[in-house]
Amino acid sequence: MGLEASTVNLHFEIIERCRHGDEAAQYELYRLYSKAMFNTAFRICGAREEAEDVLQESFLSAFKHIASYRAEASFGAWLKRIVVNKALSALKKNAREALMMEEVVDEHQYEVQNNDTPATIDVDRVRMAVMELPTGFRSVLSLYLFEGYDHKEISEILGISESTSKTQYKRAKDKLRSLLEKEVSHG
Repeated sequence: MGLEASTVNLHFEIIERCRHGDEAAQYELYRLYSKAMFNTAFRICGAREEAEDVLQESFLSAFKHIASYRAEASFGAWLKRIVVNKALSALKKNAREALMMEEVVDEHQYEVQNNDTPATIDVDRVRMAVMELPTGFRSVLSLYLFEGYDHKEISEILGISESTSKTQYKRAKDKLRSLLEKEVSHG
């Protein structure tokens, strides 16, 4: 328990230093949280470059608005909310480009899989199938399954009803199952 308290105090001190413009403290927060936040952005955006942009924008926004952080939730939860919002904004802004990129991925899917090992093929098939999901389905699935949000939280984040979140999650799972079954029958 002492270690946990000192970790909280360490983060509090780093956050306070960030509030005073300490770049070393900003780097420390980045080092502590960037990998997890990148993974969150990538799961929502689906493209490495977009996730990197979202990560950068999120940290810049967090540092700019760090005075508004009130420790009502953990810093990680506060930062994750920023990342999720930035990622969803990027999806909306780049919806047409994202659809075009998914079409390109679809065209090269079989070619890439034939060069992979069997263990990698399974992971790649799932990843590609997730990327084929409509944006709304993919967002709900990622937030629920990978990020651990419940449907009430997802409804608040996405501005949809809780029942819509549940419905989109179920449809996303069904569509994902269908896509994977189609892959197996054609593979």
